[in-house]
Amino acid sequence: MPQTVLLAEDDRAIRHALERALALEGYQVTAVADGVEALAHAHRTPPDVLVLDVMMPGIDGLQVCRVLRAEGDRTPILMLTALVETADRIAGLDAGADDYVVKPFDVEEVFARLRALLRRTSPNETAAPAEPAGETPAGVPGAPAEPPAGAGAGTATASGAPSAQVSGSVPGPSPSGRHIEAAGLRMDRQARRAWRGGRELELTRTEFELLELLVRNAGIVLDHSTIYDRIWGYDFGPGSKNLAVYVGYLRRKLDEPGAPQLIHTVRGVGYVLRED
Repeated sequence: MPQTVLLAEDDRAIRHALERALALEGYQVTAVADGVEALAHAHRTPPDVLVLDVMMPGIDGLQVCRVLRAEGDRTPILMLTALVETADRIAGLDAGADDYVVKPFDVEEVFARLRALLRRTSPNETAAPAEPAGETPAGVPGAPAEPPAGAGAGTATASGAPSAQVSGSVPGPSPSGRHIEAAGLRMDRQARRAWRGGRELELTRTEFELLELLVRNAGIVLDHSTIYDRIWGYDFGPGSKNLAVYVGYLRRKLDEPGAPQLIHTVRGVGYVLRED
């Protein structure tokens, strides 16, 4: 069965062009012109993925996103935006979007972002981040092999091999199990719930998967490229702030007064989860 896309875009030319391109790519597309129609279709026939323009009359893309997330709808959402300021992109991520593309965009980039989002929600995938091998149809590199949990401290390079010793917490049970623990954090992968001590954390899908990756590799420094490949299936390049934004979200939800910080920045390399 073709994967279904709900496209909401008020610009007729962009909507028709993108609808045709997605259909030629093999998607089953429902295209609407505003947020009201988008919500109606999403409630009536939930799609596999939503593509929402940020600026639409009436209910805009951010409001659609907020409503769906408030209802517990975790369908992947890709935002289209002509707003290029970092604060505008952060607003979309805060609303619950999983990714964004800035206009004007290359349609191949939209395809790549959609493939990455859909890989993460495929019924053949576990709750853990995907580990594709080889290359995607558009030539986007697949994710590198992940260093096994508990394999010792080090820096994970793009090939997945530890390179530098870094002290840290010992990871919990095998990542193949339902529950994992490290640095005072507990995660139930099947129920997609997480706790720090006795406090449950309210996490979005992307935040959960990023935290899971860090917990499974506690004490190992993961470089930016590895994390991008694992979580988004696409390396946004050295100028992207996407990862830093999500790390900031996690820190605000994890950190507690008087408690040690858990996610540490390794300047010029990436991030590591450890309890100092």
